[in-house]
Amino acid sequence: MKKVGFIGAYDKTDLLLNISKILTVMGKKVILVDSTINQKAKYVVPVINPTIKYVTDFEDIDVAVGFSHPDEIKEYLGIAPKDELPYDIMLVDADAESCIENFGLMEAEKNYFVTAFDMFSLKKGLEILSGLKQPMSLTKILYSKDMIKEEDDYLNFLSLGYKVVWNDYRIYFPVENGDLTVLAENQRVAKIKFKRLSTQYKDSMIFIVEEILKDVSENQIRKAVKNIERGV
Repeated sequence: MKKVGFIGAYDKTDLLLNISKILTVMGKKVILVDSTINQKAKYVVPVINPTIKYVTDFEDIDVAVGFSHPDEIKEYLGIAPKDELPYDIMLVDADAESCIENFGLMEAEKNYFVTAFDMFSLKKGLEILSGLKQPMSLTKILYSKDMIKEEDDYLNFLSLGYKVVWNDYRIYFPVENGDLTVLAENQRVAKIKFKRLSTQYKDSMIFIVEEILKDVSENQIRKAVKNIERGV
């Protein structure tokens, strides 16, 4: 099972649901673990009888809420601790150092640091990384209106002294261009739809999925996205 971490204080729920949707359409069995303090998935993903900890199916994605360790998920699903979880890919939404440790994200296939450029997202996000005992390789996912170099330079400045190894490239998602409105509408109708998302948003998701899968071409992923847009 591939494990991929999405670390930071910025809201990542919609992004992870959308990425999970692409992966499932491409035939992968996916579990999305919301290990964050706010547990936004509890309010966004419909569930009939929510409890303190649960796993629910949403558009062929298993969404786990309220778990602080993979062994708790195994116990909930009736899987022996020594056995693997029955998924191809686990996406972990993490906003605390304990999440990084408990879910073994230091050994994950890939880790992303997700932030916007307000001071809470930047400083709280980096606070999560402050206790790292060894260097961690991270790819930046940046939510920005203008996508200017000065913003990235400021993040680099704030992270000086942290045990972080930034990858050379960055993945940008636009803000203030209508995507947030579309995502909010999707939440209200309890559907994952791509039809009115911006080209930049979809291109960035495609890039992330290509990184996760590695052995799948960009054209195959774009075909999956088109199918989601058409509701196939």
